[in-house]
Amino acid sequence: MTNSIADPGHGHSPAAWTAVVVMLVGVAAATLAFCLGEPTFVWISVGIIVVGALLGPILAKAGWGVNGPKYSPKGH
Repeated sequence: MTNSIADPGHGHSPAAWTAVVVMLVGVAAATLAFCLGEPTFVWISVGIIVVGALLGPILAKAGWGVNGPKYSPKGH
């Protein structure tokens, strides 16, 4: 049985990896700031998470997404 929906590539692209890494750094920083009782740094970290979420689509539109011209898939 074949799937009629095109495979999106499961996010194996520089755009996806950059977004995920930036958001992970933001979550780690927010967790540390929360444990240390620093609400200002918690909100700064939330801003980093939002920036990471925006980076994925921005980089994908710039050509670094799965189907972008700047991305070359690696063989497994």
